[in-house]
Amino acid sequence: MKTSLLFLLLITASAAARDIHVGKDQDFPTIAHAIKAALPGDIIHLESKVYRDYAGFHGKKGESGKPITLDGHGATLEGSDPLDPAQWTEVSPGLFANDHLIAPNDDAIIGRWFFLWNGQMQHMGRTSKGRSASLKKPEELQPGEWTFVKDPSREKPPSRQIYGSFYLKLPADQKLADAHIFAPVRSAGVQFSGDNAHLIIKNLTATHPYNDGFNIHGDCRDVVFENIAAIECGDDGISAHESAQYRVDGFVSIGNSTGITDTGTAQTRYTNVFLAKNIGFDLFFLDEGRYTLTNALVISMAQNPLSITGRTTGDCRMQMKNVFIRRLAEPRVGSVALRAVLEAKHCTFENMDVKVAGTATWENCLINGKSFPEGSGSVGADLHELMKLVPKDFKP
Repeated sequence: MKTSLLFLLLITASAAARDIHVGKDQDFPTIAHAIKAALPGDIIHLESKVYRDYAGFHGKKGESGKPITLDGHGATLEGSDPLDPAQWTEVSPGLFANDHLIAPNDDAIIGRWFFLWNGQMQHMGRTSKGRSASLKKPEELQPGEWTFVKDPSREKPPSRQIYGSFYLKLPADQKLADAHIFAPVRSAGVQFSGDNAHLIIKNLTATHPYNDGFNIHGDCRDVVFENIAAIECGDDGISAHESAQYRVDGFVSIGNSTGITDTGTAQTRYTNVFLAKNIGFDLFFLDEGRYTLTNALVISMAQNPLSITGRTTGDCRMQMKNVFIRRLAEPRVGSVALRAVLEAKHCTFENMDVKVAGTATWENCLINGKSFPEGSGSVGADLHELMKLVPKDFKP
C-alpha cells in the first residue's frame, strides 16, 4: 500500500512539470505571462528569434531539485524600438525634438543613453562608468548626433526625476522615417528583484537595453545562467547587487559600458567568459562581495581593464584562475584597492600593469612577460584553451 502511494505521488509530481511555449500556448502570449504562471519544475521555452520584450523575475522561486527554467533556445531579447516620427517635432531643418521619449528620467538613465543609428550605437562619447563627454547644445549637433536638454521648470523636488527634451540631428534633406533610428526603451534583458531562488536561465542574448543586459537585484539563491550573452547594453553586461548569489557558465559580453560589475555582498561565480569592446570597465568588482572568475578571455579596449575595490568600508575578495586580459588599446593599469584581495592563479595580463594597494597573491602568473611571483618560471593562462571561447562571428 505504501509503495503504491509513493509511486502515485511520484507520478503526480512528474506530471505537474510543464513545458510552456511562449507565443505558441494561448495562455502564455508573452514572457511575463509565462514567468508569472511558472511553477517548480516548469520549463519556459522561447523560439530562436528576436523578442522586443524582457524577462522579469520578481520574487520567483522554484524548489530544490525542481528549478524553474527559462530556455531561450538562441532567442534575443531586444531592448530598443524604432522611433515613431509622429512623436518628434522638426524645430529647424534636420533638427528634431521630443519632450516625452521616456519618463521618468533621471541622470543615471541619461548617462547610459544611446541611440541606434543604422544599427550602430551612438553614445556621443559617453558611458555610464568612466569618463564621458559633455552633452552638446542642440545647435552644435552634426548629422548623426543627439543630445538631451533638461527643463528644470518641470522638475518636482525632492524627486530625482528630471524632465527635458531629446534632440536628433539629421541631414536637412532626410526624413526621420527614413533614418532607421532606434531608442532603448527597456531597462534590461533579464531583470531580478525581490527574493528569487532555484532558477535556470540559459541560451539567451540580451541587447540594447538602456541599463544592464542581465540586471540582478535583491536576494537570490541557487540561480544558474548558462550560455548567455549581453551585446551593446547601456550599462553592464551582467551585474549582481545586494545579496545576490548565482553562477554563470558561458557568458559573452561585447560592446557594453562594462563587461561585468558586481557589488554589495553578492557572491558570484563565472566560468567560460569572453569579454570584448566594452567601454568603461571590463571587470569591476566592489564592496563586500565574494567573486570567482575562471577561464576568461578579455580583449580589453575599455578605459579600465580591471578594478577590485572594497570602496570605503568593504572587504572585497576576488579569485581569478586561467584568465587572460589582452590589452589592445593604450596601456592601462588595473587596480586592487585598499580593503580588497585578489588571488590570481595562471593569469596573464598583457600590455597593462596592476597596482596593488590591498592584497594580491600570484601563482604562475605573467604580467607583461614577467613572472609573478618573480623567478617562478610561470606559464600564465592557457591561451590555446581560452581561444575556444571566442564567438565565431566576433571581429576585433
